Amino acid sequence: MSDDESGFEFGDPDGKKSTGSADSADSTDARSDSSGSDSGDAERGRFDYQAVIDRVDRWITERPRTVILAFLLVTALFGVGLGNISTAAGTSQFTEDSPAQQALEDVNQEFSPPFETTNGTTQLIQRGRNVLAKDELLAMLEAQQRLESNEDLRVVSTSSAAATVARTLESNATTTEAQIDAIEEATPTEIDAAVRQAARSEGFRGTVSDDFNREAASASATIAVVEHDVLGGVSTSAGQGGTSPLTPIQTRAATIVSSVDSDITVFGSGIVSAEFGNVITDSILIVTPAAVVLILAFLVLSYRDPLDLLLGVVALGMAIIWTFGFMGIAGIAFSQLLVAVPPLLLAVGIDFGIHAINRYREERIESRDVKPAMRISTDQLLVAFFIVTGTTVLGFAANGVSELPPIRDFGFVAAIGIVFTFLIFGIFLPAAKVYLDQRTSSLGIPRFGEQPLGSEGSLLSRVLPVGVVIARKAPYVFLIAIVLLTVGSSYYATGVGTSFSQEDFLPPEDVADYLERLPEPFAPSEYTVTRTTNFLEDNFASAQDDTITIYARGSLTRDTALESIQRANRDPPDSFVVDDRRAETQSINTVIDDYAAQSPEFRRLVERNDVDDDGVPDDDLKEIYDALLDSPYRSQALNYITEDYTSTQVVYTVKASAEQSEITADAREVADRYRLEATATGSTVVFQQISDTILASAIQSLIVALVATALFLLLVYYVLEGRASLGLVNLVPIVVSVALLAGSMRLFGIPFNSLTATILAIALGLGIDYSVHVVHRFTDEYAHTNDVFAALDRTVIGTGGALTGSMLTTASGIGVLVLAIFPVLGQFGVLIALTVVYSYLTALIVTPSVVVFWERLATGVDATAETGTDAEAEVEAST
Repeated sequence: MSDDESGFEFGDPDGKKSTGSADSADSTDARSDSSGSDSGDAERGRFDYQAVIDRVDRWITERPRTVILAFLLVTALFGVGLGNISTAAGTSQFTEDSPAQQALEDVNQEFSPPFETTNGTTQLIQRGRNVLAKDELLAMLEAQQRLESNEDLRVVSTSSAAATVARTLESNATTTEAQIDAIEEATPTEIDAAVRQAARSEGFRGTVSDDFNREAASASATIAVVEHDVLGGVSTSAGQGGTSPLTPIQTRAATIVSSVDSDITVFGSGIVSAEFGNVITDSILIVTPAAVVLILAFLVLSYRDPLDLLLGVVALGMAIIWTFGFMGIAGIAFSQLLVAVPPLLLAVGIDFGIHAINRYREERIESRDVKPAMRISTDQLLVAFFIVTGTTVLGFAANGVSELPPIRDFGFVAAIGIVFTFLIFGIFLPAAKVYLDQRTSSLGIPRFGEQPLGSEGSLLSRVLPVGVVIARKAPYVFLIAIVLLTVGSSYYATGVGTSFSQEDFLPPEDVADYLERLPEPFAPSEYTVTRTTNFLEDNFASAQDDTITIYARGSLTRDTALESIQRANRDPPDSFVVDDRRAETQSINTVIDDYAAQSPEFRRLVERNDVDDDGVPDDDLKEIYDALLDSPYRSQALNYITEDYTSTQVVYTVKASAEQSEITADAREVADRYRLEATATGSTVVFQQISDTILASAIQSLIVALVATALFLLLVYYVLEGRASLGLVNLVPIVVSVALLAGSMRLFGIPFNSLTATILAIALGLGIDYSVHVVHRFTDEYAHTNDVFAALDRTVIGTGGALTGSMLTTASGIGVLVLAIFPVLGQFGVLIALTVVYSYLTALIVTPSVVVFWERLATGVDATAETGTDAEAEVEAST
């Protein structure tokens, strides 16, 4: 009988069921009687969703070509939006609403003179047995001279320990050439004496490593600074993304310095920016081919038919095009966090696709024609897909409660993408499958792999029922163990850390050997930034840029203003660099001291207004400020005080080895000592504040997602099945998997960061997919059999096969992100893979025992007792 002669009545569910087997008709009858005396109330309480599904079925099976053309047209429209996608990268997108960031912006605005630009700098890091020996000093000066002589490098000035020693030997050695002559003409003994004399200067001590020995005049490392006539600090940090104007300069400088006979490393923001770009490119080159190969391999195993595989891949591509096209049309910039969206769409799309094809094949092997088989399949799957979509959208949309704009954007875009995926795989894919099967049948084209996954008799079908076996033998003991595991894992997860820093975006110090052995173009670049950064932290008391700022507002002309700043610096916290029991600082007090040392008249003015004779003026401060701003030190003063004398900044040097959280806590402690209104700021403080916000966002979004998902499931199962309690059955496995995932984060040392901040909500959104398919299939089978274990057996064998294919494809295809050199991306891949595996295992192993417990609560019947009685009867009969 042809499809057109199947006797289908469009608006008639009974007519539709009559085209199937007797089992299908019995299933319909059994559903109405399976719930006992409560069935009538349940039916009256249900929404007539079947009419809506019938209408969709009609389009899918009777007008598939129209559906296909409509979806392709929408794809073309969204494709136009792809060209409008902009990008937003770096830490600035996370910090824009931060109070500490606002204070930092105020500092930059108030204490940077108009039209003044900040020159970029390059660090020359020299290592050796003794970098203060004559030959090493000459090597450093030679490197400086070669850089200065290259006009393309636009060198403004250079400074180094070698230059300081040379000027100590010869005070008139103001040029690098003269400094080389001074070192060459000096004996080793004279050089050692000059080093000891130079060591009295704090500036000198800051350029040599911690192992500096003044008596021996030796150190194992030193830092020289080269200043360039190039705007610095713009898109130059690893966390900022983009390119740096210093990148070509520092790349060229590295080549020039390599010709000097000494171990000198060129380091700076340009090098960092270049490596940041390289690590993303290298990660994509390594991960993409591996992901494509793995996904295609498992899709081939799942579909086992080239035409079905083609349909699945096309549908996945459409979901990506729709989502990113929507972003372009809506003007949503593509940020680093949105890198997570394609894997999520692939995860849900792969699951939907395999389930749609597999469920259809289950009906086809029952000798049903194309249209009836697809109608029966979509009857069940559209409801399951709707539940999955609703819960997943709620899980992702819960990120809207975050205070961080990128996380809010992620939640919105992911939710929209899941809705698109539902439409494409719920309507387009079935319609395309109907059209394809009709055409291949009429043309006589052979098809392959028409057996559903996990069909009876297969090896997989013997493994899948393990959860049902546990539910038959000891469901309550098993559930107690699961509760203890969930509570224990949740408690253990309270120790998960947070991270938000430039290091999150940089490669590890050592790239894995197997990656280095890859052929071109897949072989990763050589990375030095992390190794150099670690060297600076290990060998220098304060590496470059290890500072925090206290931004203070109030009347700075009050007599106690400068004294209060000075008092706040006494006995600083442990993370601050200390000089004679005071914090090492740069402030308006520093400028006053510097000018007083140069001007006898100004020194007398300060002394007259220093009532307590402690070196800090505490009377008639306005006169002192006025004299300072009328002096050659005006520009230096305006770096620390505003012209209206109402704001000031104090810059503190902190230890490079100190933790970000420790520095931030100490900075806030010092700010509280000020009598003025003071705020701790600086990049370290801002990043720590974002770390705290990331953790809060992760917890808040999880709570909102759990509550919203629970309410949604209760409502949906009440409306669809008349059994709201099934919603809780659906939720239990995913709660277990989320707890296991959080515990695994601590176990594997993975913190919440800019990309993993959303992982708990993602775990809920993705994980619910697996339990929904199991629970919804169970309700259909239970309505037919009215036997818990028979329904569970058919569920895990029928749905479990598709879930297995989906799990293997998604976990391997996305888990391959662990190969990424970009560390945050690798962590994200691991967590997504764990999410999928945990959700799969809990759906198939935990859910059966939860169902048994649910039936006991709902009906008062203990299915395990009945199972035991049946087993005894079988034994007696066999005897």
